[in-house]
Amino acid sequence: MDTAFLFWNNIIFTCGVPKIIISDRDPKFASEFWTNLYDILGTKLSCSTAYHPQTDRLAEWMIQKMEDIIRRLYAYGMEYKYHEGYTHDWVTLVPEVQLAYNTTQHSTTGTRENLV
Repeated sequence: MDTAFLFWNNIIFTCGVPKIIISDRDPKFASEFWTNLYDILGTKLSCSTAYHPQTDRLAEWMIQKMEDIIRRLYAYGMEYKYHEGYTHDWVTLVPEVQLAYNTTQHSTTGTRENLV
């Protein structure tokens, strides 16, 4: 149920209902619960082929891009405070960086990532 909770809060509420989920064949995403959830949401589960470097490369590229953005924010002193004595660390910047990236029009696709 932890995976479902994380999926609901971090994917559905953040990005909306996905049309397709690409999984690395993790059994968690093939259980009866998940199969029923995909049916209810109208989401298709697609599994990557074993040892398929193209899929890994795309994921690694995105992770590297997010790391670069977070590092740059810190380099420019973007450690901000909401309350006296409370400083956010890099983990709290991840949702904001994700939102900024997903809603920015990209030159390669000509559209925003959250619309692809």
